[in-house]
Amino acid sequence: MTETSTLASYTFDKETGWRTDLPLYIEPGTRVLCLYRVSTAKQLYHDANNEADIPMQRLRCRAFAEQNGWTIVCELQEEGISGHKVRAENRDKVQMIKDYALKQKFDILLVFMFDRIGRISDETPFVVEWLISHGIRVWASEEGEQRIESHTDRLMNYIRFWQADGESQKTSIRTANSLHILNEQGFFTGRICPYGYELVKSGRMNKRKHEVHDLAICEDEAAVVREMFRLAYVYGYGAQRIANRLHELGYKNRAGENWHPATIQSILRNVVYIGILRCGESQSPIQERLRIVDDKTFYEVKAMLESRSRQYQDTRSAPLNTRGNSLLAGNIFCGHCGARLCITTNGKGRPKADGTDTIRTRYCCQTKTRKYGECDGQTGYTVYKVDDTIDAFVRNILARVKAVDRGELIRARNQADILSRRNHVKQLFQAATKAENELQRLQGEIVKALIGESAFTPEMLRPAIEAQERKYAALMTEYKEAEADLHDSENNLLALSEKFDDMLQWAYLYDNADIAAKKMIVSRIIDRVDMYRDYEIRITLNISIEQFLNTIELVA
Repeated sequence: MTETSTLASYTFDKETGWRTDLPLYIEPGTRVLCLYRVSTAKQLYHDANNEADIPMQRLRCRAFAEQNGWTIVCELQEEGISGHKVRAENRDKVQMIKDYALKQKFDILLVFMFDRIGRISDETPFVVEWLISHGIRVWASEEGEQRIESHTDRLMNYIRFWQADGESQKTSIRTANSLHILNEQGFFTGRICPYGYELVKSGRMNKRKHEVHDLAICEDEAAVVREMFRLAYVYGYGAQRIANRLHELGYKNRAGENWHPATIQSILRNVVYIGILRCGESQSPIQERLRIVDDKTFYEVKAMLESRSRQYQDTRSAPLNTRGNSLLAGNIFCGHCGARLCITTNGKGRPKADGTDTIRTRYCCQTKTRKYGECDGQTGYTVYKVDDTIDAFVRNILARVKAVDRGELIRARNQADILSRRNHVKQLFQAATKAENELQRLQGEIVKALIGESAFTPEMLRPAIEAQERKYAALMTEYKEAEADLHDSENNLLALSEKFDDMLQWAYLYDNADIAAKKMIVSRIIDRVDMYRDYEIRITLNISIEQFLNTIELVA
């Protein structure tokens, strides 16, 4: 049975668009196919007798056809199709129209305005020409008939669609700029509400008189987001392990399904969770009302994810993962060839009392085990021997942190920092003053050269003056920056205070932490471990930790 839709005095087949109540006789040359297109689902609609929402384009085209004594035989409608972005070959309705034209099923293509056919300047004019060349008249109810009987007609045809194309581009630019401005002002401009938030009515109306929505934190979802970041930050979990853990805890996504690792990766990298709204390249200032995680946690997790990517596989120091019982997976290297040491296990260790083999775990040089090249180091190093050394080293550092008085540390660092910065500013000021005096001397020499009292000509002096001007400008820039740094010393003290808090937290956490948490603490303290024959170890500290420990020496 044919599914039909009745509108006014016309009845059409919903699937094909062809009219099912055609009169017995139709005047030759008056069969009309109407094409309606709306770029978005929110295009202007008109209510006819409160029976149905009827597109305004349809009403105008039907009225126009009746005025001209034409008979509409087919109506095709495109919804959500951009005539500027989607080419004719990818538009089903345009291809149907071409097919019907070849089969001579209609005589006139009628649209509301010609840009409903399309807005692509290097394509749409030729679609119109093709139709006309195949005996189809092309009309717009608001603009009349498009002809190509002369060179002028063809030129006007091209200009019409070239202008439409330009208007589409301008509209796109205006829309994009408007969205960027709204975003930078802290308004939500996205279509999909990020997980952890909900849409709330804002009381503001857009140009279509529709109320727009703002974001607000959804506490139930925000708790799940915080758990994701906690697992990544404290334990170094990757997206897959986080997904597994959320499944164990019974947390599902909005669809009621298990979390996918790719979705978790996206969440861990999304700046919205520190209160920043993003639209393309533009970003809003931080909106504290939208903050779910703190900056330190977010950027630490982001750095960890980046360090684990293939891009940094040769230089990363963060553990690639926190599985297993080895303390240094990911940041231990062979000191002889520089290759990363990998974990290997076998059951050939010393037998237990019950006769079973113990599992021997070793850090092994990939160059030697996989025969990548030459290496004069050991093939492997027993994990517990290396880890015991590293564990003792880390505990020693953390014990030193516990022994420091916070107030004395801040005061000592403040005095040393301020003194160093003041000396630097003083040295730059003296250098800039000296450069200025030399510049003035050279400028004075120019005057002497002009009156013949100098051993140099103006041409000889000009390069020297230009070079001295650049030197003076560079020194003044450096001096002003150093002076600003001196005034910002309080920020440096804040950073020191935060680092002390981190170290102190690690110190109390380390003793009772599981291996995953210990790995993350070690990776934040130690940048790299190089192993040499006979278990000689060289430890490279994270540079910020090394600077912090140097500060501790001031109050030790």
